[in-house]
Parts: sequence; structure tokens; C-alpha cells
Amino acid sequence: MSTVTGEPTIVEKKTNSVLCDAENCIQVRGARVHNLKNIDIDLPRNALVVFTGISGSGKSSLAFGTLFAESQRRYLDSVSPFARRLIDQVEEPDVDSIEGLPPAVAMQQQRGAPSVRSSVGSVTTISNGLRMLYSRAGEYPQGQGILYADSFSPNTPDGACPKCHGIGRVFEVTEKMLVPDATKTIREGAIAAWPPAWQGKNLSRILVSLGHDIDVPWKLLPKKTRDWILFTEETPTVPVFPEYDSARTLEAIENGEEPRYMGTFASAKHFILNSFATTQSQRTKKRVSQFMQISECPDCEGKKLKQASLQVKFAGLDIGELSRLTLSELAERLREAESKAHTADGLHSSHKEKNIVAQRITRDILARVDALTTLGLGYLSLERGTPTLSGGELQRLRLATQIRSKLFGVVYVLDEPSAGLHPADTQALLGALDELIRAGNSLFVVEHDVSVIQHADWIVDIGPNAGSHGGEVVYNGPIEGLRDVTESHTRSHIFAATASAKKAQRAPAAWLKLAGVERNNLQGLNVDFPLGVMSTVTGVSGSGKSSLVSQALVELVYDALGQKKTVDEPNGEADLLERELDTSTRGQIVAGMEHVKRLVSVDQKPIGRTPRSNLATYTGLFDHVRKLFASTRESKARRYDAGRFSFNVAKGRCSNCDGVGFVSVELLFLPSVYSPCSVCQGQRYNDKTLEISYRDKNIAEVLDLTVESARAFFESEPLVARALDALLQVGLGYLRLGQPATELSGGEAQRIKLATELQRSQRGDTLYVLDEPTTGLHPADVSMLMLQLNGLVDAGNTVIMVEHDMQVASNSDWVIDIGPGAGDEGGLVVAQGSPAHVARSKSSRTAPFMLP
Repeated sequence: MSTVTGEPTIVEKKTNSVLCDAENCIQVRGARVHNLKNIDIDLPRNALVVFTGISGSGKSSLAFGTLFAESQRRYLDSVSPFARRLIDQVEEPDVDSIEGLPPAVAMQQQRGAPSVRSSVGSVTTISNGLRMLYSRAGEYPQGQGILYADSFSPNTPDGACPKCHGIGRVFEVTEKMLVPDATKTIREGAIAAWPPAWQGKNLSRILVSLGHDIDVPWKLLPKKTRDWILFTEETPTVPVFPEYDSARTLEAIENGEEPRYMGTFASAKHFILNSFATTQSQRTKKRVSQFMQISECPDCEGKKLKQASLQVKFAGLDIGELSRLTLSELAERLREAESKAHTADGLHSSHKEKNIVAQRITRDILARVDALTTLGLGYLSLERGTPTLSGGELQRLRLATQIRSKLFGVVYVLDEPSAGLHPADTQALLGALDELIRAGNSLFVVEHDVSVIQHADWIVDIGPNAGSHGGEVVYNGPIEGLRDVTESHTRSHIFAATASAKKAQRAPAAWLKLAGVERNNLQGLNVDFPLGVMSTVTGVSGSGKSSLVSQALVELVYDALGQKKTVDEPNGEADLLERELDTSTRGQIVAGMEHVKRLVSVDQKPIGRTPRSNLATYTGLFDHVRKLFASTRESKARRYDAGRFSFNVAKGRCSNCDGVGFVSVELLFLPSVYSPCSVCQGQRYNDKTLEISYRDKNIAEVLDLTVESARAFFESEPLVARALDALLQVGLGYLRLGQPATELSGGEAQRIKLATELQRSQRGDTLYVLDEPTTGLHPADVSMLMLQLNGLVDAGNTVIMVEHDMQVASNSDWVIDIGPGAGDEGGLVVAQGSPAHVARSKSSRTAPFMLP
């Protein structure tokens, strides 16, 4: 199936009947994971089973927390303790019994720890095939010996470029960056990159002991001296006399006087690079990263390999150049090479053995690449780093690998595989899922996408609502049976998707006109965005939607407003490289900025990187809650202020876990596990703090409330209630106030940011930019979100969204469709106008899916 051009192929709806009898059934009894209410359920094998229900209803608790977790537990019981410690284990499920459960493979959207060495090529193992291809069938320069496959890997000593160690980028520091003001002396702080406070003074004192003058302007020091201070790898340890001047210090050293202490010197470069690589402090990372410069490795030109490896060619390209092609381009180049290998005049015509090797390896690589392009990933390149991929893209990479594995008798558990997919690409996904079932497997899929639900053999609808109001089986059976289940929130969207009345479309109040936009695959694009209405930008995956809206539009508007885009501090090499590799935006706004006074960009980046950040702290409602606790009679008697009720402040938190609520337990031969703190039992606070109650609940109990429960609890507190109302309005009533940021999905993080914005008074003339805000949302929750976004527009603001959800696009005032394909085949405005107008377009791949 083509994912670039042509009409989309609509996968036919299944008509086969699926039985759930004793011989073909998984029997779950007494499942109580999270909010599941002791449920019993029978599920068919060898079928596509979709778990659905509104956000927070308990779908994932059943599919992943119960079924996959039990399958993994059984498998781990069969392996050695040493092997077990290498596997990322999930928690043992709270369930009475599960019968008939086959081995399970989970494919979630979690990416794990970001690594600068993880790429599309490594995740899919296609890079392994390419290395063998270059080793066995490459064109070597005359006189060069054969290289083994490892020599074409940037992750081995045999292949990695010695300059950049196989990363393709070098982290450098320059004198100008380290010393921004050369007129200052060292004592005055000329070396801005040195650590602040005592550490910086200590290094200055060590320089005095080493005989350097720290009281002359930096620019007057000899260059050799400056270079040694900034860049030396030497770390001499010398006696330090803090109270002495230069002359007395040198005299004391000559006389062998007892020093105050011995100090070890570290150059500014050593301090910066070492601090960034080793510190756990985000504040330190942010500070030192401003003194670092990242650039393409001059030796390998970013290709990551030794020169000897880059001298070997295949199809006229070295392996670095081939890895930079998109998967679609790679397939085309390999097919040409394969066809040439068949001819006497073609590739390696004088080496029959090489021809055979080239054909066989190329054929295998092409099969793997085709599996990826079928899933709509043809716009990716092999060298694309996994930290830059969305969760949906990562999951589809893993899915393609599983299709190639030819396993059978397995249960695949998938988490919203349609996330981030255009409806045309979702059709390809359905074909891939059907292929896994035909191979003799079972598929358990957590999904909200209507087309995936309609394609299922069996529906499990969990609910009826979220959190404590969910956790029950609303329906379990073939899709037609759901039609009569009135309490199901899914039913109306499956069987009456076109029945919802559409609002009258608003007319644009003005136009924001962009000209000559260049960003990734956008080349000189001119586009007009209507103001005062709701617009949706659509297009196939990789067509350039996010490049246009979330990147170019946001950056150009920020520039026009005289503001800078907020950038999170880097959290390691992966973050730094991602930022450095991010291309710049070119273009300009030629009209309409007088109508935009403020920009709010709401993305899916985490609201925090540690468990200390949570929903309550991010939205600001926790400040009000802590003040309420501090205002109680008992708090006043003890002189407790609001800071006492923060788990980030020493006086109120548990001293054993430092307010985290859990501790890491190291186990011999087993993986480290996190268990609730034995002192505070996971409550985060010390006993004295927990003695204070507000309306019969202590601060830990309040943090354990869901948003919905908290709204009733704080009904008489307007400031807290306002924040909770905003969270309820975007479908987050099931989350706990103290739910750590690390447990939130990208979609949940984005909606928390949106809720935080909704609390503020609306002033009009604000441009809201959102990137796929419906990710992870059930259609019923999408309706609720649309209600809030329409409220923003009715208040005089503009909303522009990147979306694949046709419910959103069809109910917008304006649609801009980008394409026609992905990567180099995209980057153009294919159609724009009202939803009805775009739906009539013959060239738009979105048009066939627009809701009438």
C-alpha cells in the first residue's frame, strides 16, 4: 500500500464471527488492578480485541496491568534470577485467576531512557543488515582490505569515529563562551563557566598557589596561560592558603608551611563537560549547558564512522549517506541496486559471489523497510534518533519488527497504535494487525480511534465513567451487540458518528499571513491562518503539519511579539543533540500581527521530569491547598507556615525518603525495586505534619484525592475549585492531585497545561496553538475538550490545532490540509477552507475521511 501518493485504501470491515468458547478463551476472574472492581471476563483468542472506554475508565488496567502483567510474571518465574534482573518488570497483578493466557508481548508508547545512540536503524535492526551488506558486498577502494560488519557500526571501537566517539557531534567549549568579558580579572569572575560561590573561589585560590596572577584583566594574560587554565586535562593538587595574598602564598609553599587544605585544580572545560555528564541537578545542567557548543564532527562530517569505513560504497553511497535517506528513498535505491546485480553489466558483475550476497541481503532489508513504509513511516530515515520520535512512531517501529518475526500463538498487547496517525495511515495499520492475526496470534488493543474499534472482532467497553466511577465491564462481545448498551459512552460514536449536530461556522475576523516559510520539508511555503476562529491543520504523518504550526508559526509569532520560545533545560546528551539538530525557521509574517497580543503554545512535553512534579504543583492549586492547611487553628498554634506542607521542604517532609514517598531497594541478583517508604508509608510527610487536618483529612490524604473527589471536597474554596473545574473540563477528573509527572502521558500533560491556561481570565486576542490535543482521548472526551476550545474562540481568541481526529477537523471553522504525502512528497497546502470544502477536494488524502 502506498503511503505517499494515490487514493487511500480502505480496509474492509470484518464480517467473520469470533467465538469465545472454552477451547478458544482467556478467562479472567477477580481482577482488581487500580480501579477495576473485581471483574470477571472471558476474551477470545486469535482475534482483534479492542479495549475501549473513556479516559481513566480502566482499559489499560485490564489490558496491561492485568493480562500482560500476569503473562510476564509467569514467564519470569521460568527464568533464572540473574536473567530476571535484566528485564524491566511490571507489577504483579491483583487478580484471582487467569486461565488460557498465551505468552504476551507488550508494545507501549513508552520510550525508556533517551539515548543518543538509539536510532530507527538500531530499533528495527535494519542497520545490522546494512553493515553486513557493506562488509560483504561493498565497493572497496583499491588496496583496502575487507572490513567486518562491526567496522560499519558507530557503537563499536572498530567503527566509531575517534573524534566524536560515534555520536556524529562534538561537544566543545570556546574561550569566548567560557570568558564572556575579557576585561574582568579572574578574581572578579572572568571565567563565568566556573562554578559559583565557594567552588569558584576555591579554583581561584588554587591558581594563586600555582603561581598565576588573578588580579590582571583576562585579556592581558599570555595565551598559553589562558589556554591552560581553560582547557588543560591536568588536575594538580596543591596547598591552599585562603587568607594569604599571592606573595605570602608562594612564600608559605616554599617554606613548607602547613596549608588550610589541599586543593585540586580542574580546568573550566573539564568542569563543564564533567558536570553535564554526571550531575543529577537540573539546575546545574541548565547552567553548564549554556557554555557548551555542539557542532558536526569535522572528521566524519556527522556520519559517526572512521574514514576507512566511509571509503566503502554501495549503490554509489557510503553507509552514512545511505542512512540519511528516507526509508522510501532507501527502498528505491536498494531496488535499483538489486536489479543491477541481476545483469552482467551491473553491480559487481565480475564477482558472482558478491552479486548473490548483495541480492540476498538487499532482499531481506527491503522486506523490513516495506513493513515500515506500509505503516506510514516511509518519511523517517535510519539515522533518525529515537528521542525525536513520538510514542506512536516508536510503537509502529516495534510493530513492523514483530510482523517480520513470524511468531505465532502470541498475544500482542498494544497501546493506542493509531496515536499520531492520519486516517489514511490507520488503514495501513489495520492491514498490519490483520496480518498478525492471520499468522495465528491474538491482539489486545487499547484504542479510542473509531475506525479501529469498528474493525475489531470483539469489543470490551470499560466504564461507564472514569476513576472510581469506572472499572466495570459495560460490554463484552462482538461490535453489533454494543448498539443496545445505552450506558456506553462509546456506542453513540460508533453507530451514530454523523448524528451530532454541527455548530454554525464562524467567519474569520482577520488573517495572519506567513510568507516564504522554510522548515524541514517546508520550502518557501505561503500560508494564511484565519484569526478569531478555530482552525485544524491536517495531513498524513510526516507531511509537515507540526513543522508549520508547532515550530514555524510559533517561532515567527514569538519573534514578532518580541518574546523567546520557552526551552526546557537539557537533561543529557540526547536533549542537547536534539536541540542542536533542530533546524531553524525561515520566513516572515507579512500581515495580521496587530490582531495577536499573546501566544500560548500547548505541547505534549512532560510537566516535569521527576516524581516531585505533579498535577497539583503544576497547576498552582497546591499553593492554595497548603495555605488552607497553614490557616488551621492547630497550624497557627504550632507556627506552621504554608512551606511546612510542601514535600520539597525539609521541615515538613519525611526525612527518610526526602518527600518522594518511596525508596530504592537494591536486591542481589534481582533488579532494584521501588517500595513505599517504611517510615511514612508513601505519604511523603513526617508525623508532625500529618497531625494537621483540614476538614478531617491530612495533606497526604488530600493529595491522594482524584480531581473529581477534590472538587466536592473543596467546594467552598473558590480558588481551588476554579483550578479543579478547569481540569474536569478537559477530561482529567480521574487523575490524583499528587499523581507524579512521570506517570502522565503526553496527552495528559498537554491537557494539564491547557487546564492551567483555562483558569486565567480570558482577555481575547490570544493565539492558542495545540499539537494533537486529542491524543489518548475517547470520542466522548474529545467532545468535552472541543467545548472548552470553542469557549476560548467565543471569547475573542484564535485556536489553531494540528490534528488527525476527523471529529475535530469536521467541527472546525477552517481546515488546512498539508501534503500530499510525507517527507519530500509533502510540505504543500493541498486544500484549505471550510470542512465541507476540503471534503470535496480530489487531491487531499484527508478528504475521504472528513465526517459529513
